[in-house]
Amino acid sequence: MTREYEILLNAAKCLRARLKQIPEVGVVLGSGLGGFAEEFPNKIAYGDIPGLRTSTVGGHRGVFAEGETEGRHTLAMMGRVHYYEGCSAAEVVRPIRVMALLGVRKLILTNVSGGINPELGTGSPVMIKGHMSFLMPSPLRGENIEELGTRFPDMSAVYSPRILASARRIFADAGAEYREGVYLQVPGPQYETPEEISAFRAWGADMVGMSTATEAVAARHAGMEVAGVSLIANAAAGLGTGELSHEEVKAAAALGAERFNAVLKGLVHAI
Repeated sequence: MTREYEILLNAAKCLRARLKQIPEVGVVLGSGLGGFAEEFPNKIAYGDIPGLRTSTVGGHRGVFAEGETEGRHTLAMMGRVHYYEGCSAAEVVRPIRVMALLGVRKLILTNVSGGINPELGTGSPVMIKGHMSFLMPSPLRGENIEELGTRFPDMSAVYSPRILASARRIFADAGAEYREGVYLQVPGPQYETPEEISAFRAWGADMVGMSTATEAVAARHAGMEVAGVSLIANAAAGLGTGELSHEEVKAAAALGAERFNAVLKGLVHAI
C-alpha cells in the first residue's frame, strides 16, 4: 500500500462518516459557480477532512455539499484547489480520488475559461469534448495506486461519449445553444500571453484554463465516467480588449449562472 493511498483511505473514511448516504454523482464547481449547490443541506469543509487542502482563491468556497438534484443524490465540491496554489498534482486530485473510493462512479467537472475559438463566443456553457494536459505534471506520476487503476490508463475518450451524445438535448432543454470544444489546461496563476494563445489555437485548443484536465485524468484512471462543461468568461489574451482579471471571471460566472445551472442539472440527470 502506498503512502498516498493511505492518505486517500483515511480521507474517504472521514468524509463517509459525515455523509448521509453514498452519492450517485460527483460535481466539481469552478470559479463563481458554487451557487448550484448552495441549497444542499449538508456542507463539510475541506479543511475538516485530513489530507485535503483548502482553496485560497476567491470564488472557491472550499466545502463539499451533499444534496438531491434531479432525483440524484449528489456530492458537489464548491470550489477546488489548484496546482498554482502550491499543491502537488496528487494533492489537486485527492478529492476526486476520495469520491471514487466512496463509490461515486459519475463525475461532472466544471470551470470558467478563456475563449480561444471566437466561434464559441462568451457567456454560455460549452461541453468539453477533449482536453490537452501535457503542460501539466501528471497526477498519476510516481508509484501507481493499483487499487484505483492501471499503470498506463487509456485516455482515448476521457469525456463520456454517452453524455456527449445526449448533450444537444440537454442544452436545448436549458434554452442554450449547443457548443463543444477542446479545453487546454495551463499551470497558472498568470494569464497566458498572446503568443501562447496563438500557439494553443494552432494546436487545436478552443478554450483555456487552470484546472479540470488533471482531475479528469485521475477520474478516468479510477474508472469514473466523466463529463465536462465550461463557461467561457472572456476572450483569451490578444483576442479581446482590456486586461484579464479574476474579477471578470467571477462576474461572468454570476451573469451566466442561471443557464449554466440548467445545463448542469440536465447533465446530473443524464449521467
